[in-house]
Amino acid sequence: MAKKKTDTEKLVDRLKRSPAYRIAYKDPDFLGGEYTRPARLQLELLKTEIGMRHNNVKSTIVAFGGTRIVESGEAKKSVRKAEAKLKKKPGDRELRRELKIARSILEKSVFYDEAREFARLVSSESQDGGDHEYVIVTGGGPGIMEAANRGAYDVGAKSIGMNITLPLEQKPNPYISPELCFQFHYFAVRKMHFLLRARALLAFPGGYGTLDELFEALTLVQTGKAPRIPIVLFGEKFWRKLIDFEYLVDQGTIDADDISLFVYADKAIDAWNYIKYFWKANGAASAPEW
Repeated sequence: MAKKKTDTEKLVDRLKRSPAYRIAYKDPDFLGGEYTRPARLQLELLKTEIGMRHNNVKSTIVAFGGTRIVESGEAKKSVRKAEAKLKKKPGDRELRRELKIARSILEKSVFYDEAREFARLVSSESQDGGDHEYVIVTGGGPGIMEAANRGAYDVGAKSIGMNITLPLEQKPNPYISPELCFQFHYFAVRKMHFLLRARALLAFPGGYGTLDELFEALTLVQTGKAPRIPIVLFGEKFWRKLIDFEYLVDQGTIDADDISLFVYADKAIDAWNYIKYFWKANGAASAPEW
C-alpha cells in the first residue's frame, strides 16, 4: 500500500509542477514567449550556421523561383484536366481562365528543366573535394526550388533547402541533402542565410516571394550592405515584361548604373558561364564575407 504523502510533501510537489520551476531551456512556454524572441532569432541564425560549418559549406549559389512551375509532364496533366472541365462547361469564364493559366505554366515548365540543368552543371564542377563550394541553396519547397535541388541530387552533390513555416504547410522537396535541410520561423534570419555565403543569385520566374527575395538582394548590393555578386534574371522575356527597369531610370528613382547589378539569361550554360567569368574577372578565390 502506497505511503500517504504529508502536507509538506504535497506542497513541494505542487511547487515542482509550477511553470516557474521549469529549467529555462526546457520550458517551451517560456522559449515561445514574447520576451524570448531575441533568443529565438539568435538560435535560428546559429543552428543553420553550425550546420553549414559542420558540412564544410564554403560558398553557395542561390536559386529562387515559383513554386507553381513544375515539370512538363505534370503541367500537361493540368492542361488536360482544365480542357476536360471546360469541355463540360464551354461558356464558363473561370474555367477558361483556369485553362489559360495551365497553358502558361506548361510554357514555363522549360524553366524547371533549366534550373535542374544549371544546378547539375554547377554541382558537378564545384563539389569535388572536402570543402563544398558553390553549393546550390533554395527555399526548400516545390517548383523551381525542387528543380534546383534535384539537379544537384542528380550528380550526387550536396544541396541546401531553407524551408519556412507557413499557414499552409510547405514540406521540403525530396532532393535536399538531409543534413542541410533547415526550417525557419523568421523570414529575416532565413534571408540572411540565403546571402551569407552567396557567390551568385538566380531568380527564375515566380511570384511575390521571388520578387521579395530578388529585390532584397538588389537593395543590399545597391546600398553596399552586401558585396557585389552575379545576379541573373532567368527568362528575359518574362522579366522584361514584368518589370520595366529602364522606366525606373527614366523616372529618376534608380541610377542607370543600378541596371548593371544584374544580367538576363535563358540557358543554364550561359548563366553558369557568366558566373564563372564574373569571379575570374574579380579574382575572388573564396566567398566574400559580410
